[in-house]
This record gives sequence, structure tokens and C-alpha cells, in this order.
Amino acid sequence: MRTLILLALAGLGAQLVDGSLGMAYGVTSTTLLLAVGTNPAAASATVHLAEIGTTLASGASHWRFGNVDWRVVAKIGVPGAVGAFAGATVLSSLSTAVAEPVMSLILLALGLYLLGRFTFTGFSSRNLGKPLRKRFLSPLGLVAGFVDATGGGGWGPVGTPAILASGRLEPRKVIGSIDTSEFLVTIAASIGFLAGLGSGGVNWSWAAALLVGGVIAAPLAAWLVRHVPPRVLGSAVGGIIVLTNVRTLLNGDWVSAGGTVKTAVYVVLYAVWAAALAHSVREHRRNVARERNDEAAATDATAKEGTPSA
Repeated sequence: MRTLILLALAGLGAQLVDGSLGMAYGVTSTTLLLAVGTNPAAASATVHLAEIGTTLASGASHWRFGNVDWRVVAKIGVPGAVGAFAGATVLSSLSTAVAEPVMSLILLALGLYLLGRFTFTGFSSRNLGKPLRKRFLSPLGLVAGFVDATGGGGWGPVGTPAILASGRLEPRKVIGSIDTSEFLVTIAASIGFLAGLGSGGVNWSWAAALLVGGVIAAPLAAWLVRHVPPRVLGSAVGGIIVLTNVRTLLNGDWVSAGGTVKTAVYVVLYAVWAAALAHSVREHRRNVARERNDEAAATDATAKEGTPSA
């Protein structure tokens, strides 16, 4: 029971992050399941089954708050489903000895990407309003769907930054559209895993616990996307994913590292993570202060224009 409660809380936290950033539910949840000893294919299958419910709830919530562009959902969701089914089939055929380090490396790469992206990069709005082409969204969906299934997460970390980087869709609609289209991806991945592993490869009670936590968090996350500072949250989540998967790799049979080496690696990683968080908080405060100054200057200029000359 304690494990189920912890998983429900993890699902709630992961969905809050995913619904606010458009990424990291699968990466966060799969990282947790791997940390407690679940084999990679079963971990990804369990998370994707839970995501069928969480992505449906998240998509409905984002739609209600006006955060969804349905043209983007259609153009990226169908190729994403094809890629996810292929990825699930590939992962199901790999042995645990091969799959575990492969998945940890994928998750580590995604964690590093999240950490770097949200620590150092802001959002560009120069191309806002320009259409997103199918020739861009279809290959992106195919790759993101494949990575999502093989890495236990990745739809958001691959798809969200790529669309944000184009600057053609406002951030809240990028996040809402990615979360909504993920429903198609999770269904396809789940079918692939069930075909490859059978129902016995899934821990149904764990999937249910993750689902309950995620469904509870979905409406709140859709509301938070308008208010939460993504830079700070992204840095925090990226650091957790990096630390957890480095730990998995260092403690596995495929890496020979002594206690001194492990301690040194952890000290460096914690120091880098702390510096990244401090930088994100500092830059967020600077941006807020800059926006307030710009608003004050604009208000003063308007007041001066409206003042009659003597």
C-alpha cells in the first residue's frame, strides 16, 4: 500500500510538471519505476497505460482553458503514434541486460536536455503566428513517438522544445497541443507493448496508482501553465532525472566505478544542479523586473502623450 501511495503522489507530481511544461511525465515516472527495480519494457508499458488516462484528462483540461491548436494535434499525433508503436515493439524484443542501460542513457540525455534548455534558454516570439508545416511536424512526431516508447518518455522533451524553438505558436498552446496529441501516442505504444509483452508484463496496480495521481493533477496543471515559471521548474526536474539515471548507470554491472568515483560524480552533479537552479531563479526574477520596468515606461509614455501642453 505504501508503494501505491508513493506512486500516486509521483504521478500527481509528474503530471503537474508535464501539464505545466508539456514534458516529463513519462521520463519522471519511468525513472522512478527503474529506480525501484522494474525492468525497462515493463516500466515503459506501465507508464504508457497510465498515460492513456492522464493524457485524456490533460487534453480535456487544456482544451477547456483554450490551450490547444487542433491542426498541430492532427499533424503531429498520427506520425507520433506510428513511431510509438515501432518503439514499443523494439523495446519489447530487447533483453533486460541490454534494455536497462539503453533506457537509462536515453533518459539521462533527455534530463540533460531539460536541464540545459530551461536553465539557459528563453522563448522566442519572433515568428509567432506563422503556420507550422506538416513536413516539419510529421518527422518530428515520428521521432518523438519512437523515443517516447523506447525511453519510457520523450514525447514532450523532443516535441515541445522543437515547436517552441520555431516561435510560431505561443508557449501555452504548444504545451496544450503536445499534451493532447500524446493521447494517440500512448494508445499506440500501449498496444505495441501488450502485443510484445502480453498483459503479464504490466503491473496494473502501479499503472492505476500513477493514473489516479495524474488525473487529479491534470486540471490544476492546465491552469498552472498560465502562471508557473517554467524556467525554474524545468531546471529542477531536469536535475532530478539526471541524478537518478546517473545513479542507475553507476550502480549497474555495465559500469565499474568505486565508491570514491561515485562520490566525486555525485558531488559534481549536485553542485552543477544547484548552480543551474540558482541561475534559473535569478534569470526569472530579472525577466519579471524587466517586464515591470517596460510596463511602467509604457504607462509613463502614454500618460505624457495624454497630458495637454501648456
